[in-house]
Amino acid sequence: MSWAPGGVVDTIGRALAQSMSDLTDGRFVVVNRDGAAGIVGAQALAQARPDGLTIGFGPITPITTAAHTIRNVPFTAQNFDYVCKVFENVLTVTVAEASPFRDLPTLIGAIRTRPGALTYGHFGTNSLGHLSFANIVRGLELRLVDVPFRGEVPIYPELIAGRLDFGIGTVGGSRGKPVRLLAVFGESRSIAAPDIPSTRELNLPTLQPVLAGLMLPRGAPAGLAQRFDTLCRQATEAASFRAVMARLGEPILYADRAAFTAAALRDDAEKRALVHALGLLPQ
Repeated sequence: MSWAPGGVVDTIGRALAQSMSDLTDGRFVVVNRDGAAGIVGAQALAQARPDGLTIGFGPITPITTAAHTIRNVPFTAQNFDYVCKVFENVLTVTVAEASPFRDLPTLIGAIRTRPGALTYGHFGTNSLGHLSFANIVRGLELRLVDVPFRGEVPIYPELIAGRLDFGIGTVGGSRGKPVRLLAVFGESRSIAAPDIPSTRELNLPTLQPVLAGLMLPRGAPAGLAQRFDTLCRQATEAASFRAVMARLGEPILYADRAAFTAAALRDDAEKRALVHALGLLPQ
């Protein structure tokens, strides 16, 4: 697991691991390897032996952005076998419930009138949350202060305490917290937040949702990867897993190995183009 305990990704990953354990004679143990916007976990997976004993779960963003944004990262998108997609993590622009900002156009107006004064939190430098809003900043020529965190969970206390003006979160991660969603990133509204406008609706630069699922280190036997794909599909169909996803308000969006692989490689190409457009240099 490339993300910190307690968030939506962690909760879904643990539910999936339990469901897979219930379907087999084995036991899937979750280990959190968070840090560097998911790159620490991705690197650990890339360097693991492709014997099926180490499986990665989470968003593919650290994989499809790292090679284009971080110097000397010892992996690329080609170093992984994409087993199955489980869900899509929909990003949001979020404010505290007590915030004066009721919609995203009003927030953007405040950023314009107070250049360099407003602050926002995101999942880490060059994470998709960072890139998504940086894309809006570039398109609208805005100036503000971004504050990187180690994942989504630590953003909310700072947001609620008023130490951040807004944050980049997720639909699931915001659920049950005293916060307000101003927009979701995407071409259309999220099934999990149908009342919240999309960035496309608001005529703002838009990136696709975060693709999340199971991965193996490159080099695993094709038969092994296919067995994990079959197990993944069965696990997402299990009542226990569906109950967790329903509680989180997250739709299950399973995609098989072939479809997930194609989507991951397309995402890699899109992120390469975005990083070039933003003028970002590997750090």
